[in-house]
Amino acid sequence: MQPPFAVGFHFSVHFAFDIGSVDYRFQSVSGLGVEYATEAVVEGGENRFEHKLPVRTQYSDLVLKRALVTDSALVTWCREAFEERVFAPTTVTVHLLDPAGVPLRSWHVDRAWPRKWSISDLNAEENALVIESLELSYRTFRVN
Repeated sequence: MQPPFAVGFHFSVHFAFDIGSVDYRFQSVSGLGVEYATEAVVEGGENRFEHKLPVRTQYSDLVLKRALVTDSALVTWCREAFEERVFAPTTVTVHLLDPAGVPLRSWHVDRAWPRKWSISDLNAEENALVIESLELSYRTFRVN
């Protein structure tokens, strides 16, 4: 039997501070990426190239988008950070799901905190949902 192919539209997002909530249904998740910062080292007498050495890993910000929700534990967490400057880093888990809802792959994002929170433009000429975007900075992630 062939393994199932992963589809990018069936996923879930969970925050460690509010287990069991259903208001974390996002329309998109982006920014699960890591790369090495490098340092150039020039070797004396060798002019054809320079050595690039890995220094440290750098993680992209995690960007979550969804229809605007006016009140939830996630909104409270963001408001505390932006209005009261109370930061409570938490674990965020993103699950990529198969058709039956079983996780195919999971990313556990450690010590996430809200870096940016915005809403889409309000426009009387369009019939569209208001989308809120949440950018999270974090320390690292693990893949399961």
